[in-house]
Amino acid sequence: MNHKELIAAMAAKMNAPKSLVEDLLEKTVSTCNELLVEGKTIGFQSFGNFEVRKKEERLSVHPATQIRTLVPPKLVVNFKQSNILKDKLKELPHNE
Repeated sequence: MNHKELIAAMAAKMNAPKSLVEDLLEKTVSTCNELLVEGKTIGFQSFGNFEVRKKEERLSVHPATQIRTLVPPKLVVNFKQSNILKDKLKELPHNE
């Protein structure tokens, strides 16, 4: 689902104009970005938590040339799903 499809789906559920939903979504994403940059955790009760974590410096090996490269530390966003979402996903059929 892309950005426009998400806005259309939300507008249909809210029975609201797409322009209002788009503005709300943009402000939500912008606020989440600001909070994550500040190092805060964002939690959505039945969805999960987003938090910034530091990945430590590590040594990487190129598989074809075997050249070793030092990968510097960096900050990444981590998502941990809620138990509610986890249980809903367990109910889905598996395609094996």
